[in-house]
Amino acid sequence: MLELFAIVLPVFGLIGIGYVARQTGFISERAGEGLSEFVFTLSLPCLIFRTLVRAEIPAVQPWGYWISYFVGVGVVWLLATMIGRRFFGIKGVSGVVAGFSAGQANTVFVGVPMILKAYGDEGAVPLFLLIAVHLPVTMTLATILAEGRQASPLLILRRLLTHPIVVGILAGSACRPIAAHVPAPAWQVMDLLASAAVPCALISMGIALRRYGLQTGWKLPTVISFLKLVVHPLLVLLLATQVFHVPPVWAGVAVLFASCPSGINAYLFAERYGEGVALASSAITLSTFLALGTTLAWLSVLGVG
Repeated sequence: MLELFAIVLPVFGLIGIGYVARQTGFISERAGEGLSEFVFTLSLPCLIFRTLVRAEIPAVQPWGYWISYFVGVGVVWLLATMIGRRFFGIKGVSGVVAGFSAGQANTVFVGVPMILKAYGDEGAVPLFLLIAVHLPVTMTLATILAEGRQASPLLILRRLLTHPIVVGILAGSACRPIAAHVPAPAWQVMDLLASAAVPCALISMGIALRRYGLQTGWKLPTVISFLKLVVHPLLVLLLATQVFHVPPVWAGVAVLFASCPSGINAYLFAERYGEGVALASSAITLSTFLALGTTLAWLSVLGVG
């Protein structure tokens, strides 16, 4: 148990520091927004770029890995939308937000530091490959569901191609052939920016939790949190290990990725459409606090630590 806490506590401890620092007024809201912008636009793209440039990418696509994860996404997304509409009376875009909150993981602020802490460099390739596919799939699906037939393919493509994380993925993939010719000082700059991603992301996540809070009831956010933290990783675990026999580290990365709390993109998506903002913020806050316990449980199930 102490070994499991050694993996989880640095991650959630930094989140807690950010939360308490904002709660006590030690740092301002503006500082949290600045940290978040820095992580999204500079530090995390550099971390992804560095990892993909240096990583050993498998020659054969791990289809069982993709299927295991995204079948889980589809199931919890559908369940959250149906439950929200049937039992809580939400409609329109709010239903999409409920599904998005259940299916889209907080990969930036929780997933990256937790999985790298659990599996080290061995888990970096499956982690960033999944990030490369995860964001475009979930964002595209949410936009199409929200806008229906009015969704413009060019608009969706433009939003994806200008997203800093996608830029990091594309640049890292494109620069692999010339990585050996990059001067050492350039790599040092890249390493310094990349190394700041994890601590800055976690501190800013704590500040964000203080800002959003539980803005609407707890019942539907509890359902969404259960689907995100328990049902999704359970489905991934069963598919990856029992159906597709994915290698242990890859299966573990997929399960931990699925066990991450609801991602901040659900809130940003809700704000864009002006619906479901309170629901998204509540689901993010509650699932993040509950993730401390559920993450320990999944690490134990996976035998990490």
